[in-house]
Amino acid sequence: MKIWLDGGLQDVESARVSVFDHGLTVGDGIFETVKATEGRPFALTRHLERLTRSARGLGLPDPDRDEVRRACEAVLAANPMPLGRLRITYTGGHGPLGSDRGDRGPTLVVALGETGRRADSTAVITVPWTRNERGALTGLKTTSYAENVVALARAHQHDASEALFANTVGQLCEGTGSNVFVVLDGEIHTPPVASGCLAGITRALTVEWTGARETDLPLDVLERADEIFLTSTLRDVQAVHRVDGRELPGAPGPVTAKAMRVFDERSGDDLDP
Repeated sequence: MKIWLDGGLQDVESARVSVFDHGLTVGDGIFETVKATEGRPFALTRHLERLTRSARGLGLPDPDRDEVRRACEAVLAANPMPLGRLRITYTGGHGPLGSDRGDRGPTLVVALGETGRRADSTAVITVPWTRNERGALTGLKTTSYAENVVALARAHQHDASEALFANTVGQLCEGTGSNVFVVLDGEIHTPPVASGCLAGITRALTVEWTGARETDLPLDVLERADEIFLTSTLRDVQAVHRVDGRELPGAPGPVTAKAMRVFDERSGDDLDP
């Protein structure tokens, strides 16, 4: 297995990042996860644009997009697989043991892991913790993911694959690594970015391709929605058949099934929409 580090390919067994890397010591980093099918990345341009927005939000130098593209191409070519999770990680680099950054420049790592196609439907839970829609990191895809680790572990304890958060004012926000959509009276709705959710790439394409509406939604909408589905890089569009103790029999419902079909068709027609 080969990864990209320090400007070139390295064996994963011998590749090393400093123990003083700011991404490790204080979580000062950003990342993107890109779906790769038979060595071809999906929506890479959109992912690189968001990587740059996240870098600017953290005050990191803009990543060299040409280098990141070269790194992705090299890693995909070196590790052929049917379906892969391409992970781009960009951190503050070697720094002191505190919040101040060092001056050696950022670290770029690109790695690839094999994955499988998701099931057509899944179970989710809600959690008592909130997303802060006014936080310094809101809307940035940072490596500060410990909150998501805790919430996802709780989901797994309840035989679910995702945990959903409200924000600080009780509105439905997002999952640990997904965006959430609900169907009400035949119309698709999803929380707006102002709710504090990440501006997901798959979310944006789903809104564009299905005509979904961005709507402020109370958390209890999950108790009455006709259909619920998740979107993310590796889920694409995935129906929800259980929320907490509520079953949604027949998932995916007709509206979700159509959204799944539209996403499959449109993403298959254009690998870099």
